[in-house]
Amino acid sequence: MTDSPLVLTFDCGTQSMRALIFDRDGNIVAKSQYKYPQAYHSPEPGWTEQSMDVYWESLIKTSKEIAEKYPEEMKKIICVTITPFRDSYTCVDKEGNFLRDVIVWLDQREAKCCEPLPLSSRIAFSLVGMTEALNVQRKITKSNWIKENQPEIWAKTYKYISVGCALNYLLTGQMKESVASNIGHVPFDYKNKKWKSTNDIQFSMFGIETEKLCELVDPLGTIGYVTEEASKLTGIPKGLPLIATGSDKGCETLGSGVTDNESASLSFGTSSTIQFSTSKYVEPIPLLPAYPAVIPNLYNPEVQIYRGYWMVTWFLKEFAQKEVVMAKEMGCAAEDLLNKYLEQVPAGCNGLMVQPYWAPQLKQPEGRGAIIGFNSSHTRVHIYRAIIEGIGFALYDAMLNLEKRSGNKIKYVSAAGGGSQSDTICQITADMFGLPVRRIQTYEATGLGSSIAGFVGMGVYKDFDEAMSKMVHYQPLILPDEKNHAVYQKLYSDVYKGTYNRLRPLYLKLYDILKIKR
Repeated sequence: MTDSPLVLTFDCGTQSMRALIFDRDGNIVAKSQYKYPQAYHSPEPGWTEQSMDVYWESLIKTSKEIAEKYPEEMKKIICVTITPFRDSYTCVDKEGNFLRDVIVWLDQREAKCCEPLPLSSRIAFSLVGMTEALNVQRKITKSNWIKENQPEIWAKTYKYISVGCALNYLLTGQMKESVASNIGHVPFDYKNKKWKSTNDIQFSMFGIETEKLCELVDPLGTIGYVTEEASKLTGIPKGLPLIATGSDKGCETLGSGVTDNESASLSFGTSSTIQFSTSKYVEPIPLLPAYPAVIPNLYNPEVQIYRGYWMVTWFLKEFAQKEVVMAKEMGCAAEDLLNKYLEQVPAGCNGLMVQPYWAPQLKQPEGRGAIIGFNSSHTRVHIYRAIIEGIGFALYDAMLNLEKRSGNKIKYVSAAGGGSQSDTICQITADMFGLPVRRIQTYEATGLGSSIAGFVGMGVYKDFDEAMSKMVHYQPLILPDEKNHAVYQKLYSDVYKGTYNRLRPLYLKLYDILKIKR
């Protein structure tokens, strides 16, 4: 093994592919990013699909760019890791051909699911008050939709696999997936970290035959080795091991240094989440599993705000074309320009508040987004800050719920993802949570976490504690403003907390009057 070993990590996101080389001190030695021409295509309104070729060709493109620019560094790579986004699946036949495009996690289509679940399952769901929520989950499970609407494809399907598993296969020829990446609408036993038994009350929800499920590998295990064909396409040396790590959120939590039950990881990404790490299996919401962590014997309970910081993309498209044009001329991100305006608006946005349910939540399947409190003093900058605060309120509410269910008390939060690059957004978060916010040396926390697992898996470090002490470095803490925190506490307890229950009857009327699908 080289004296200065490196790990090549691919961070496969919803909107772009990153190839990153990390050294054993947690420094980024090389980076290549390719933004997909479009994050997805929509054959029908509400559908979101993407060709698997887009992800694979993006991996090839970023890998080749690094190989050409950093040939000496490529010689020092000891392993490869892939950390993918979650809950996005496709079908492959016995020859490894993709039978259809990937259905991306943002997809809103629903199966009809006319055939009832077994009586035992219906009774169990009813006893915990989750019948409606689980019916919704069953309908949005894409394997059920494929079986109903594309039976000829399902009949040819040898394996129903995630984007991560598909990339593993294309790189190594092995159709295997990490236990810590296997997160989605599939019959996985998250507590015991294996596929569910056919006798499990939830197994029938997903409509997937056991033989169509891929082989699972524990984190730090070897998925396979880079094939000669993949090596020629990517520039990665043939025979390098592909080490199993975890999903994007799980690796982000690890890379953010959140490995105990006193801290929480906030992800300000396309989907915004809050996670913490615990040795106990704690469901954040009844029947919503805690996910296997990259670190063996730990779990990551999580609450997700679907389309979280996607709302910023929505805002840019609908209200901030001026900044989009200016940013292109200046060679910076439009979000950077908008974030400079945030300090012009006080905490609470002069009474403007956003409930950020731009997509249904598990416990609020009929939920819709809401903006309340408008008056003539408000500008689009108020709307922008209200969106940031609305996501923050939802994550804060989730943290309180996680604390209640786990018995843990969070003492500080770590911020990662695109939004964490803004000092102002992190300050708003600190003020809202009333807790210190910390950031690591890079906003590439997902790639760092995956690389940490690579170094541990290859024996460069004896365990995760040693690896993290060498590779995770913290910036100065961002401390809360107690005056602003008091404002946010009052807004949360007296306004935000009751917003959903008050609006729910109106949401239901909207569905009924306009015949809108839930």
